[in-house]
Amino acid sequence: MNPNLRRKFLGFILAFFLCFVGTEPVQSLAVLPDEIRLITGQQGKLNLAMPVQAQASVDRPDVLQINGSNRSSLNVSLNQPLKLNPLQSGKAEITLKLFGKIPLKTVHVNVMPEIKVYPGGQTIGVKVKSAGILVVGHHLVHSNGIKSSPGEMAGLKLGDLLTEMDGIALDDVTKVAKIVEKAGVSKKPLDITFKRNNKEMKTKLTPAYDDEDQSWRLGLYIRDSAAGVGTLTFYAPHQKIYGALGHVITDMNTQTPIEVGSGQIMQSNVTSISRSEEGEPGEKRAHFLKDGRVLGNVERNTHFGIFGKMDKMPSQSLYPEPIPVALANEVKAGPAEILTVVEGQQIERFKIEIIHVSRQDSPATKGMVLRITDPRLLKKTGGIVQGMSGSPIVQDGKLIGAVTHVFVNDPKSGYGCFIEWMLQDSGVLPSTQDKAKNLKAG
Repeated sequence: MNPNLRRKFLGFILAFFLCFVGTEPVQSLAVLPDEIRLITGQQGKLNLAMPVQAQASVDRPDVLQINGSNRSSLNVSLNQPLKLNPLQSGKAEITLKLFGKIPLKTVHVNVMPEIKVYPGGQTIGVKVKSAGILVVGHHLVHSNGIKSSPGEMAGLKLGDLLTEMDGIALDDVTKVAKIVEKAGVSKKPLDITFKRNNKEMKTKLTPAYDDEDQSWRLGLYIRDSAAGVGTLTFYAPHQKIYGALGHVITDMNTQTPIEVGSGQIMQSNVTSISRSEEGEPGEKRAHFLKDGRVLGNVERNTHFGIFGKMDKMPSQSLYPEPIPVALANEVKAGPAEILTVVEGQQIERFKIEIIHVSRQDSPATKGMVLRITDPRLLKKTGGIVQGMSGSPIVQDGKLIGAVTHVFVNDPKSGYGCFIEWMLQDSGVLPSTQDKAKNLKAG
């Protein structure tokens, strides 16, 4: 048969097949990831739910087995999950063909060695400085009987990050007053460089002289730092990298994620707990220890927490040795525990129930729904409280994720994220191709 006619014939058969089997199998094929990650010795699965026979081939059967077979090609039923057994570190490629001829899907599999980290649980103090000066509000300047906000007139909005004024890098809010005064006295507009939605922009701003406090003003409320309390999630000893919080740090006024210029995490001591009530989440009250040492720096602030370097695991750890991590596809509904501090610096284990697990092949923040079941924790806190975010979640002896958010109307319940995505953002795990896609919520 002519090659062109053969391709058209196969295409016709595939089109007929897709019409015949209906939309659900087509959808399952569409959502099957292009790339997956497995850990040596931990079984994975591919679910297609298509009522047909196909040929499954793997180019590296020494790295990966399909359905326990050491053959490079075998006939399989796509109505049953394909069991993937990773044998050793390496990369393999699975090809699925309908009738052994029509390509259905190619999946790239990255098999990694077992990863072990120390679970955290310690309450930490967090101090960060933004990579610029954040606009958090506008105010009116009284000048010559006129009320106006020069910053607002220049088009600056809440959440904008000012990075330069007249070519001077803004790494400290205390620099601003002198720059503004110089521009005001010389009656020259300021050249402002700023970021909005990660896009660099420019504008000109003419300061106004405030008759009331007799100084030059921008008509902006600005801030360059933030501080708070959270929980350490993990420490990877080989890379000397930590992860904490499980969610992004945002500015309290604008809810804009803070682009970190520098930062530190420090020892912190829980002094009391404000209990969570329905409709009103509680919080840990804590203070930075006067003689508390700096534990590490803050290099990144992402949807999955803060990350940086730390020389060693801080004291009070419940684990003398690192434990394995579980990838997202291993997490299951059922009993688990969280590690957190409710008094002083003592980490405790508390029972929870994972009541829903989202199947995620690419990063998304709401990986699981959990419920506090431990009567001791419920008595002390009423459920999840602010400052508990980042508390590690352990299931079957493996670190699986971190507490991220409380349900305001049901503080006994909340969301958790998978540790896989935290490890990826920290750099401990390499990115997958799916990371290039936009982060999806939920």
